[in-house]
Amino acid sequence: MLQKHEILSEIHSGYLVAVIRGKNKEEAVEISKQAFKGGIRSLEVTFSTPGAEEAIAELVQTGDPNMIVGAGTVLDAETARIAIMKGARYIVSPHFNSEIATVCNRYAIPYLPGCGSVTEIMQALESGVDVVKLFPGSLMGPGFLKDVKGPIPHVELMPSGGVSLDNLDKWVNNGAFAVGVGSALTKGVKNGDYSSVQEVARQFAEKLASVKGE
Repeated sequence: MLQKHEILSEIHSGYLVAVIRGKNKEEAVEISKQAFKGGIRSLEVTFSTPGAEEAIAELVQTGDPNMIVGAGTVLDAETARIAIMKGARYIVSPHFNSEIATVCNRYAIPYLPGCGSVTEIMQALESGVDVVKLFPGSLMGPGFLKDVKGPIPHVELMPSGGVSLDNLDKWVNNGAFAVGVGSALTKGVKNGDYSSVQEVARQFAEKLASVKGE
């Protein structure tokens, strides 16, 4: 499972994960490229985007080789396998699904399931999951992460939802493995101009560097 370790190490090193939701394949690809230009290497293309699998394939084949392209909003094992065959290097879901875990383990691909309770987190860990997506992060907040790591210090958690420039420091300081940044990236998009995505991504990258003292 060295491949899983290497991919997770890259995600942890980059720390910021752009959660990409587009109206179509073209928009997802453009948002991804702008986020990458702004300094976010990990790109989670969600399957709530029509043509998500083709967006993943295009980014893998024609994007920068330093992009870490994954798939999000994966609801079942079939979708997970499609994403992996298209080149996704990690799979994220809003819930825990043991069949998705099986498929990802089969191909040595990290699976980050969304969990909102300690019981769900333990079920995920017992299935071979290395990093759990804390979801919805906006509901639980940074304090929940710290509380969970008290009795389960070895658990690695990535909040998604509710991560902002204002609270990024709290997630980092409470021990998050990485953070998912979604709607904040695209709030400024107007009339097909995606340049604002790059600027917001850069703000997150600069804030992260400041928090970490880099």
